[in-house]
Amino acid sequence: MKIRTITTGVEIEAEKCERTIADAAAFNLRAKRFFETGGYDVQEPRITTQPHPFYLEGMGRERQIEFIRGLMKNCKAGGVSFFNIGCAENPDDIEFIPEILRQVPGVFACASIVDGKNAIDCEAAGAAADAVREISMINPNGSENLRFAAIANVPADTPFFPGSYHASGAGTCFSIGLECGDLLHLAFSGCEGDLETARANLARVYADAVSGVEAAAEELSAREGIAFKGIDVSTAPSLSPDESVAYAFERLGFGKFGTPGTLTIAGMVTGVLKSLDVKRCGFSGLMIPVLEDAGLAERFNEGTYDIEKLLFYSAVCGTGIDCVPLPGDVPSEKIRNILLDVATLSTKLKKPLSARLFPIPGKVAGEFTNLGSPYLIDCKIAKI
Repeated sequence: MKIRTITTGVEIEAEKCERTIADAAAFNLRAKRFFETGGYDVQEPRITTQPHPFYLEGMGRERQIEFIRGLMKNCKAGGVSFFNIGCAENPDDIEFIPEILRQVPGVFACASIVDGKNAIDCEAAGAAADAVREISMINPNGSENLRFAAIANVPADTPFFPGSYHASGAGTCFSIGLECGDLLHLAFSGCEGDLETARANLARVYADAVSGVEAAAEELSAREGIAFKGIDVSTAPSLSPDESVAYAFERLGFGKFGTPGTLTIAGMVTGVLKSLDVKRCGFSGLMIPVLEDAGLAERFNEGTYDIEKLLFYSAVCGTGIDCVPLPGDVPSEKIRNILLDVATLSTKLKKPLSARLFPIPGKVAGEFTNLGSPYLIDCKIAKI
């Protein structure tokens, strides 16, 4: 198990922003060293802010770009390369996100498609769909939608990007996201056909792993005087086949990922994660990011599952439709409809879900992506 992210949530005020970012970055690096001293492999420290329209209010669009560029520059100066400007809700603000991402490389953002009353926001979903299309054209390979997500009922201070934002007025805090596909493999090894033993093993393996992280985080919080919001215990995989969620599922002998039985295992995994006696935050469920997992990409290529099945699994898993490549000419209306389906599941089930969709310019269904990203695996483009 690795710690994928220690995410620090901050509230930006124009007159204090440089100091706020510098302090957060310094804390992030101290936190990284603290966990590494304790024997953990820590990947990227990150900073997330309250929804950016709050601190950009009253600025013209050009000034907004310059302000965000300055924040990103300050993050990098402090040794933090992952920076999220939080979510937008108003369609006008959502429609401006592609220009922000175009002009400020590396920055992340998200758009809420469910309002504060757990109701679907159709206008926001339409604006988010348009944003997905525009972001896909920032570069020729279509990889920039890695930095944007549509979110539905995702709580504040979720550590995983891009669906992350800080709660206004909450004070500086931090949360932790894990990369733990290897724990699935460990728990399911030797359990072929025995779902109950697999469940018991998973509960034990996860509890042993995350309890140590929680204890260390609480110690760090007390030492630094910065609130600890919890651990997102989601099963975020890595690019390594040995840590693939799909291949871990297949250890149980129910067939290939995506065939009958997959929903049962997905429900079991998420049930275990939701029952862990630790301070949880974020999604804390099964993640199925197609382009971020070697086994998931392979099975997607084989057609054992598709977007409709991902929606089906979203009823019992964590993140919804994540990292799915689409034809470059997919209309905004079809993207909007996918987002509305995700929002419908989220509102009906009262659970956090998100969507990251990757239209690939110049490519059609069945062709392969050529993303050129160290964070993504190439695979076939989905048929819509």
